[in-house]
Amino acid sequence: MTVLAHHLVWTAYGTWLGNDPRGSGSRHVYTPALAALGEVHYGRRRIQPKRQVVHEFYQEAESRLQFPIICFSEQQFTVIAAAFAETIRNRHYTCYACAIMPDHVHLVIRKHRDTAEEMIEYFQVGSRQCLRSREIMPHDHPVWTLKGWHVFLDSTAAVRGRIRYVEGNPQKDGLPQQTWPFVVPYDNWPFHKMKLNRKR
Repeated sequence: MTVLAHHLVWTAYGTWLGNDPRGSGSRHVYTPALAALGEVHYGRRRIQPKRQVVHEFYQEAESRLQFPIICFSEQQFTVIAAAFAETIRNRHYTCYACAIMPDHVHLVIRKHRDTAEEMIEYFQVGSRQCLRSREIMPHDHPVWTLKGWHVFLDSTAAVRGRIRYVEGNPQKDGLPQQTWPFVVPYDNWPFHKMKLNRKR
């Protein structure tokens, strides 16, 4: 499969546990107190539970977590975005879309020498350090769920579809549309040069 870009997703600490009733990207829950809340279902469940079921699960889980659950404010979005911008600049990434949500993050990043897993780690480390250095988060708080997940995007149509999905995420939660300076328009990479050559 030819990979053109990655859709990267990860969650804030404590907001999508391994045995979440909706399913998760985990195969095990290693903390006994949390494992007692229910079995692990790898991947999204075909039939999703009612919102109340999920709410009750996290009400019970919160008291068993080592650190408080995070819900980022719109003001904190800008701090996270500044850290993302620095990572993108330092790692020479190309970002086509970004949505920073109260409890999770979406990014569409062009294929790079770094793997999707490495990209997620760089973004997490940089933003965690930034939040801690500004004393927005305690220095021992993990901030993020340590592992995220990603989708390989193997066509220009897939890239454009994910960009639309990510751009529309804030409005689904009743938040304003987000515009970040490090996001660039998708230029049909890697076929953009073919288009230019046809014009000459």
